[in-house]
Amino acid sequence: MDWIQHLNNAIAYMEEHMAKEIDYAQLAEIACCSPFHFQRMFSYIAGVSLTLYIKRRKMSLAAVDLQSGEKIIDVALKYGYTSPTAFNRAFQSIHGIAPSHVKEDGAILKSYPLLSFKLIAQGVEEMEFRIEQKEAIRVLGVSTPLPNTNDYDEAFDAGAELWTAVLMGPALEELNAICNAEPGGIFGIEIAYGEPKGGVYEDLEFMIAVPSTNPKDKFLEYVIPAQTWAVFPGSSYFSETGEMEALNKRIYTEWLPTSGYELTEAPEVHFIHSTDNLLKIKSDPQNILNTKFEIWLPVKKR
Repeated sequence: MDWIQHLNNAIAYMEEHMAKEIDYAQLAEIACCSPFHFQRMFSYIAGVSLTLYIKRRKMSLAAVDLQSGEKIIDVALKYGYTSPTAFNRAFQSIHGIAPSHVKEDGAILKSYPLLSFKLIAQGVEEMEFRIEQKEAIRVLGVSTPLPNTNDYDEAFDAGAELWTAVLMGPALEELNAICNAEPGGIFGIEIAYGEPKGGVYEDLEFMIAVPSTNPKDKFLEYVIPAQTWAVFPGSSYFSETGEMEALNKRIYTEWLPTSGYELTEAPEVHFIHSTDNLLKIKSDPQNILNTKFEIWLPVKKR
């Protein structure tokens, strides 16, 4: 229940600072997780990205201010828009009309209420997991930059494109050849560097890599930190029905709130048990539906 209260405290902090500067490090601290994980967690639980939620709330409040007679330029500045053009664009994207038309008879506006989280009992489907302490794992691989946004759907699409390039190109065989350390398999890792600016990480990348003691050569190097992980198994990573995404959502919305754990600064890691299984995909694409995987969520006891 404390976990739900932390989330509601974070929402309250955002609401208090809609007309001020939102400190995203403070926001994540209130929610007891890193800014990176808060963005993802918020998207799963609220069903909307953090950026869009804040934009909707600001424009809802702006509409009330304009109807009360405040000047457009003053309202724009109040909610952090130094350019009237940018404010007009944001306002129209939410309400479908220009700010100057708000007080006209018959003007239709949209109101997005303040979010409130509560714990709801749902489903009876079991969820397998285990808690493991793992040492640091050195990996070598390839990566792609992710969009400078906290919209998880965009990040997911960019990661999916890299998976396609690796699976269908020469990189898979090359990674398989240098995979010589435990655990034997291939990782998908979403990595955030530095601190978020304006709520958005400017340095994000998705990496596909294998454990290896080889020199870096043409590959990038990363060390998955020593960490306590909550590990959740799945049966079909590339399932057309979106099994991985569905499992991820259940982890954040069902398991985490009542688990007694909270997230740490380490990245979320996806692990596919063997690169040999992936090599079979090229000879028989049906094998793509049988890629057993694990989601590793970095946690610590509350």
